[in-house]
Amino acid sequence: MSEVLMPLLQRYAEILEALVAELQVTYGARLVACAVFGSVGRGTPRYGSDIDLLLVVHGLPRGRFLRLEEFLPVEARLESRLTSGDPEHPAIALSPVFKTPDEVEAGSPLFLDMVEDARALYDPDGFLGRSFDRLRARLRQLGARRIWRGNAWYWELKPDLKPGEVFAL
Repeated sequence: MSEVLMPLLQRYAEILEALVAELQVTYGARLVACAVFGSVGRGTPRYGSDIDLLLVVHGLPRGRFLRLEEFLPVEARLESRLTSGDPEHPAIALSPVFKTPDEVEAGSPLFLDMVEDARALYDPDGFLGRSFDRLRARLRQLGARRIWRGNAWYWELKPDLKPGEVFAL
């Protein structure tokens, strides 16, 4: 691992550790799980990479803006860690996705890439791990393939799909 990448990975690791502690303070027993995905989840961040988060929380308010409003104090308490003070290295943004356990169970296309790249930061009862295991099993059953094309991944969910056939993940 390069000498340049190590300090960056260490900085992200410290932020993630502080983040989990802040989430526990903010959400308390309502916090079911938290995972990081994207480049930080894969361990391949660059300077300026945001931190993509999946937060699974009981009793979330309806609507993204209300959920974000409840999260903002977490971000505010982490502000000094998110900003480096170095103009060469931009501040790190948090990009949370909020789901209730029922919403996770209902599924989302967003979870497709998470089954490959997400890293659980907090999952004491294994809820998120079990959810992703079920999705992985279903993808295997379908023969699904994750394919790199150009500069992005896409999924071929059912290679042997017949015209008119309907299937569910």
